[in-house]
Amino acid sequence: MGESKVIPSAVIAHTPVQTGRSIGAILIDEERLTVRDVESILRLQREQKLPFGEAAVKLGLLTPADVDYALSRQFDFPYLLRGKSAVSEEVVAAYAPFSAKAEALRALRSQLVLRWFDTDPLHRALAIISAERKEGRSFIAANLAVVFSQLGERTLLIDADMRNPCQHKLFGLSNRIGLSAVLSGRAGPETVQRIPSMPNLSVLPSGALPPNPQELLLRPAFPELLHQLVAQLDIIILDSPAASETSDAQAIAVRAGAALIVVRRNAGRTWRVQGLTQSVVQAKSTIVGTVLNDV
Repeated sequence: MGESKVIPSAVIAHTPVQTGRSIGAILIDEERLTVRDVESILRLQREQKLPFGEAAVKLGLLTPADVDYALSRQFDFPYLLRGKSAVSEEVVAAYAPFSAKAEALRALRSQLVLRWFDTDPLHRALAIISAERKEGRSFIAANLAVVFSQLGERTLLIDADMRNPCQHKLFGLSNRIGLSAVLSGRAGPETVQRIPSMPNLSVLPSGALPPNPQELLLRPAFPELLHQLVAQLDIIILDSPAASETSDAQAIAVRAGAALIVVRRNAGRTWRVQGLTQSVVQAKSTIVGTVLNDV
């Protein structure tokens, strides 16, 4: 594949949030406060020496959730408000970053940084794999991509499941073109889609379902694409099909260089997980760890 077909840096470049703005200015832009509201809040703030957010809540003009949202913008920690985005609420880290589930995802992020991403400058990609379907592999991939982007890392989520893709549904994106078109040499920069209000996050959907997904994954175009993306990004998360139905997951893990195995609590079969682990290791890829998913 020629370089003209690969995603250029301009498409996936980091776009920093404007920090240092006041909470009032942020919420006026979001149409959650008027200028008159802000004046009333500032008056009470001066009279009672209260923080802006506390004064606004006391006046009934904001909720604590509104204040948390504005603070997140002020400190460059973006998340989404329910009903304001096409992103599915299954992407819990994008909507409820202070929840127990999001905290567990951040703990997983920390382990991945220590075990993989920080061990070598070239360790930028990670495949999320599972032995069977419905183990939460795509859920983990989507939410990991969000928490890495919230860390300020330039993050790309690639839906490499060209059999039963779902990342375009989770993020409310078009799936007309995507990875399948890039690997077959029929598409370029338009395949990567930015996520509004999540300035460090982009998604490369799977695209139209091809008749030969495994052959596309084994073409030189796939490692060439990842090699060039690694030079432009901090984190690349790859979703994959269930390993029990196809060997695509092993191929994706090898291209990424490492894999995280997802197992659903009280549902995953030990012998399948062991078989998947052995096949990935034998293919010369690294197993970074295993996640026991109970969501």
